[in-house]
Amino acid sequence: MPNEDTAGQHSPGVAGQRAISGFTPSGQPVLSLVIPCYDEARTLPRLIQRIEESFEQDTEVVLVDNGSTDETPAIMASLVGHPIIRTVRVEVNQGYGYGILAGLRAARGRFLGWTHGDLQADPADAMKALALIRTRRDEPLYAKGRRYGRPLQDVLFTVGMSFFETLLLRTPLWDINAQPNVFSRQFYEAVVSGAPYDFSLDLYFYHAARRRRLPILRFPVRFGERIHGVSHWNVDWTAKKRFIMRTVAFSLELRKRVSGARAP
Repeated sequence: MPNEDTAGQHSPGVAGQRAISGFTPSGQPVLSLVIPCYDEARTLPRLIQRIEESFEQDTEVVLVDNGSTDETPAIMASLVGHPIIRTVRVEVNQGYGYGILAGLRAARGRFLGWTHGDLQADPADAMKALALIRTRRDEPLYAKGRRYGRPLQDVLFTVGMSFFETLLLRTPLWDINAQPNVFSRQFYEAVVSGAPYDFSLDLYFYHAARRRRLPILRFPVRFGERIHGVSHWNVDWTAKKRFIMRTVAFSLELRKRVSGARAP
């Protein structure tokens, strides 16, 4: 898409949110990656292993128990004192975006980001994003994956949504829900006040980066199958229809917000 570099090819309050493991008062990580987990108890052991294999000591991962009803809280409670992983508990699920925002509030890094907890996206991709940021001498930018390896019907769905959002918002937007998303703390603090609580969070932050004319670094990431469980939204075309309706409603609201001269 134009103005994107290709590499290699409403915020929640403290109510309902309880930190399980604490943060040390000094030693700011270079990157904090937030991973929301909703009923991912069977996936968590492999996710934790992948984090331990991939992340450097000057980074941190904030796992968010996003109101889970399975054994996720117990697994996360066992992580107290982990050298890289921190955890946050959201008592009642209030949406994908709400969980991410809760994690971002707790994150300490100079650069922040998020990805999914179901291992369809590899958390190690965030380290690729960090490497790209370092090659640009830490300048303000927005790093975002570009997915490959997806079923054709999902690709067609993404193409349709990308064209719709591009035309509606008059800003080039492509593969909006690709992971990870990584950006500076300054950017986060400037835009977070208007962030939504659902899957529109991906659109909101990406669009805000484009509106602020940040360089967008895109890099290829493999998007695989879930190793356990099923998607909480991408189940069938009925679920996709609900997703579309929610996204369209927020997109129309977002267009109204940015109809003036000031960037979101």
